[in-house]
Amino acid sequence: MQTQASRMHTFHVSLAALVLLLFSMFMTLLPQNAQALPTFARQTGQNCVACHAGGQFPELTPYGRLFKLTGYTIGARTQPFAVMGVVTSSSIAKPPVDYVKGAEPIFATGSVFIAGKITDNIGAFSQFTYDPYAVPNDDGSFSGHSQADNIDIRFADHIVSDKNDWIFGVSLNNHPTLTDPWNTVAAWTQYVPSASLSSSQFIDANAPFPDIPWDDNVAGLNAYVFWNQTIYADIGLYHTADKAFSFLSTGISTPTQLQGSNPYYRLAFSHEWGPHNLMIGTTGMVAKVYDDPTDTSDPATVSQYNSQGFDAQYQYLLNPHTVTAQLAYMKSDHSYSQATNPGVSDTDTKTRAKLTYTYQAKYGGSVSAFDWTGTTNGQSNPATSGMTYEAFFIPKQNVRVGVQYTTYNTFEGASTNYDGAGRNASDNNSMFLYVWFAY
Repeated sequence: MQTQASRMHTFHVSLAALVLLLFSMFMTLLPQNAQALPTFARQTGQNCVACHAGGQFPELTPYGRLFKLTGYTIGARTQPFAVMGVVTSSSIAKPPVDYVKGAEPIFATGSVFIAGKITDNIGAFSQFTYDPYAVPNDDGSFSGHSQADNIDIRFADHIVSDKNDWIFGVSLNNHPTLTDPWNTVAAWTQYVPSASLSSSQFIDANAPFPDIPWDDNVAGLNAYVFWNQTIYADIGLYHTADKAFSFLSTGISTPTQLQGSNPYYRLAFSHEWGPHNLMIGTTGMVAKVYDDPTDTSDPATVSQYNSQGFDAQYQYLLNPHTVTAQLAYMKSDHSYSQATNPGVSDTDTKTRAKLTYTYQAKYGGSVSAFDWTGTTNGQSNPATSGMTYEAFFIPKQNVRVGVQYTTYNTFEGASTNYDGAGRNASDNNSMFLYVWFAY
């Protein structure tokens, strides 16, 4: 029987080998030149660094936020298609029983984008994603599945006078917070894609993130305004993505079923001075969700979620240095339906803090902390907390290579023997390697 020390030695040796293997794979993916850029870069004629902080897509710079808020319409119409793919490998310090494809390089996910300027005032961002491991089969193999991922179709205008600068618009989209131009809200806080495999269950992408408990492919209509590039306000109503809006839930057999109109709001203060920019904001939503998405006949089966969050972001952007500090907090109250648990409510609280540094838009790293507490069926829900350390390299403006190591201080309320079978929180510590490219 392997000891804990020998398991950890094997774990780290295999990871070192995987780093070399992934790097070799990455070298074969590099283009011979940098002319094949993603669609927005082709449209604007700008280097990716103009829109993305330190070149690390998809985190936005002030110019990138301006591009998004003006409806993806800056520049000239061009070929609107782009593709993205991610090759990954995940390893867990002490693999659980259901460990699948651990320490193996895999093609984790791929996306096709149709995005860019349609008219001077209308633009779109749409992403359709293929997951090769979406459906596990009885024989141990997997079947792939594609679905609509992120869709944001906008009408926007920008009016500048002697005293005021107004950006305003409307968005048809399929995720609350997708419309937001900062990377501290639910749709954008976690943005490194990962595989839906048990070997990835404890990596950073699957650790706690402040989010709205449900947000899968619904239909939202938002109106927003950005005044003097200082005050940002966004209000929206979200419905079930059905009938004329069913394209927003393409590929999802049973999309989230909402009762009526569900309000969403976002308010933020933004300030820029020299190479610095700061944002402080709040987000909230009230949603009424049917317990069973296949049966909406009984109003007694509707649960209510009330989510409120606060977030902040600071950026320093002056070549060759890029610094981003982010803080996000979300509290969600869940009132159970009359049919399931009348009179009982739960609270879910998640917090994230992250600091990122990039040098020459090529070399970078980050450290982040996460914490998750709450209740389940009215009873205290044991906390999960930990840290993620990341290092990344951007050799070309559309390729990123990275490694993340996620550690757990507590898991489900304990640091040792959290499951009663001898498993410790640190046994879930995970290494995640990725090669992420977009063309």
